[in-house]
Amino acid sequence: MLQVINYPHPTLRHRSKALRRVDQQLCRWIAEMFQLMYEHQGVGLAANQVDLPYRLFVMNPTGDPEQKDQELAVLNPVLSRHRGSQEDEEGCLSIPEVRAPVVRAAKVVLDGFGLDGRPIHLQLEGFAARVAQHECDHLDGVLFIDRLAPTALAEVKPALEELELEFRSRRSAGEIPDDETIHRRLAELEQQRCLEPQHQG
Repeated sequence: MLQVINYPHPTLRHRSKALRRVDQQLCRWIAEMFQLMYEHQGVGLAANQVDLPYRLFVMNPTGDPEQKDQELAVLNPVLSRHRGSQEDEEGCLSIPEVRAPVVRAAKVVLDGFGLDGRPIHLQLEGFAARVAQHECDHLDGVLFIDRLAPTALAEVKPALEELELEFRSRRSAGEIPDDETIHRRLAELEQQRCLEPQHQG
């Protein structure tokens, strides 16, 4: 069973690898990601938030599990054509109880692939654009707190320090593996589905 990992877990800083193979396990994980997203009352969830090293995320800007037509699972997402600017408050399922204003592009184009292998090409704006940018940041190991102005970051620093203390406590209790074990596991998962294409000699 997948679980949402919290800051400062090292997988949240892992730059995810592009998927080159989709299998039944990956499909099950994506279904679990949607379930976790709704359980935590979120609108998006990236793979490294559930300790997976793949370039994929799920989102539903409505946050409503009944609105299946708004669900989107994107493999190997790419954002382009950033237009405009908007500032709004953001939070993150991996940084619970922390919210702060973040400046994002008002409009973006999202490209990627669905689970069926078909290309995804969407022009997003407003809140949906913000969600996609937030999740793509995750896949590059970037957290929304990295985009905060110094004053906003100072305001949330006590909450971040509490999360850091909790993380160290859980690791000391053996609930979270050491960094070497985590990185080894991520590398093994990458080898299963992120193999580099064979070059023809």
